[in-house]
Amino acid sequence: MSKGLKFYIGLLVLLFGFIFLIETTTEKPLNWAKTYNENHKFPYGTFVIYNQLEALFPDSKIETFNQTVYEFLNGKYNLDKEDYNTNGTVIQIEEFAQLDQTSAGKLLDYVSLGNTAFLATTTIPKIIKDSLKLDTKTSYSFKGKATFKLANPKFKQDSIHLKKGANNIYFNKLNANTTTVLGTQTFNDSTYVNFAKVNYGSGSFIVHLQPVAFTNYTILKDKNKAYVEAALAYVPDYNIYYKSKNKAGKNLGNSKLRFILSKKALRYAWYLGLISLLLFIIFNAKRKQRIVKVIVPHKNTTVAFIKTIGNLYYETKDHNNLITKKITYFLEFVRRTYFVDTQILDDKFIKNLSLKANKKPDDLKILVNKIANLRAKQNCTEQDLLDLNTLIEDFYNS
Repeated sequence: MSKGLKFYIGLLVLLFGFIFLIETTTEKPLNWAKTYNENHKFPYGTFVIYNQLEALFPDSKIETFNQTVYEFLNGKYNLDKEDYNTNGTVIQIEEFAQLDQTSAGKLLDYVSLGNTAFLATTTIPKIIKDSLKLDTKTSYSFKGKATFKLANPKFKQDSIHLKKGANNIYFNKLNANTTTVLGTQTFNDSTYVNFAKVNYGSGSFIVHLQPVAFTNYTILKDKNKAYVEAALAYVPDYNIYYKSKNKAGKNLGNSKLRFILSKKALRYAWYLGLISLLLFIIFNAKRKQRIVKVIVPHKNTTVAFIKTIGNLYYETKDHNNLITKKITYFLEFVRRTYFVDTQILDDKFIKNLSLKANKKPDDLKILVNKIANLRAKQNCTEQDLLDLNTLIEDFYNS
């Protein structure tokens, strides 16, 4: 064994020993991160409320999902009946709700058919705000102690007081015809609405702008659990679908390294060992690596080929062929990107594509009618080709 190798081994042993000493003697600080994770017992995790759902809703079936809201609800949609296979309440407790436009639109559709959504979040997607005719505002004058109260006199004694953790968001616009105020928040003698139920279609949204009220720290402090129980009393005791903070595919599964990666100290030691081994290989390979021959990569001629073929079709005035290919490629893009069936281009196709692509139904109807007309037309003109190309490009760019 060479002196250099002995030096590296000795250095690694000392380094690992030092890390082990630090990890075993250092007191672990309390994690105050607002994770809102149902598996976390940190102050701002949601372990307590998640594990009390069965007690809070004894007659309900509790189901946890870790896909997006769109993926979860779409899996419960029956295309033949044009309705969902099951009814219930979607619960999401998260400071910044990860609801994309597609998921928010799907949730609106689900609620409108007689279901409920309970959102405890500081950020409501714009599409939901616009549909419910509500808005929120941030006030930087809110500081210090906060008091949350429920509007129902039955819950008058269930108010809670927080010295930290509360945000400064409140409702500054509500539709009086569809909204029921369920609770308020008070900062420095200023009281605003922070908890409301908004009817939408045959269902309703129950929105709470202070998700911190549902964390471990708040529930276990004093007698605050009564406030949480009262707030969740507005949720129907039926099927409960709880949105998990743990994304699908993030668990370690059956990996042989799952134990090492599950422990912070072992995980850092493993990564450090891999980095040290990589550095050792790099420094030793420096003197032993042969000269690598430079191989010039092949030039990408795809664009030139496409231009040549396009010019060929254009010069031969084969407009029908070009129109057929444009339509074929466009429908393939729709199937691949939005997962919409393109066999029948009817009103149902327009509705589904409008929801998934966030396009105006009227614009889509013009494009679909154009495609149907050109498919039926025997001799298409250059103007037909240009009109179709304009409509398709508008779809891509709008």
